[in-house]
Amino acid sequence: MNNAKTVKDYIRTIVDFPHEGIMFRDVTTLFADARGFRMAIDQLLHPYAGMRIDKVVGLEARGFILGGAIAHQLSVGFVPVRKKGKLPGTTISQEYKLEYGEAIMEIHDDALEPGEKVLLVDDLLATGGTAEAGIRLVERLGAEIIGCAFVIDLPDLGGHKLLSDLGYDVHTLCAFEGE
Repeated sequence: MNNAKTVKDYIRTIVDFPHEGIMFRDVTTLFADARGFRMAIDQLLHPYAGMRIDKVVGLEARGFILGGAIAHQLSVGFVPVRKKGKLPGTTISQEYKLEYGEAIMEIHDDALEPGEKVLLVDDLLATGGTAEAGIRLVERLGAEIIGCAFVIDLPDLGGHKLLSDLGYDVHTLCAFEGE
């Protein structure tokens, strides 16, 4: 009998957070476990082994944790994509839709060079709005997305399909049905 844990086994679900009816997929339990965290980083990188990656772009906020570890593993730079007003230098902005309303993501205007190969990283892929905004920012700076890597996919919310239909390589480690 195989008792080996998977990445999904390290993720806890918190019922009714942040609102009633929401099943929150909490990756902090994955990050807190050395083996689980190492497993996630290794598995996120696996499909891109041998590919040229110049920078890792992480989406606020848990994408910073994953992206920083991946950038370290690859010995490349890390670039944060943040919510509007959080970056100190000159930025470019991208609006995106939320379930209720809109938000804006930003990247420093000098964070990427034209032609650089980028791996986009975040903890969770839901509707794909945040990831698509990050992709648009990267591409506006002339860099190329070689892949989008996420720990969790919520396939019922359509983000994986959205990004795939736009022509991007999407890699996820586990999926949770429903919201």
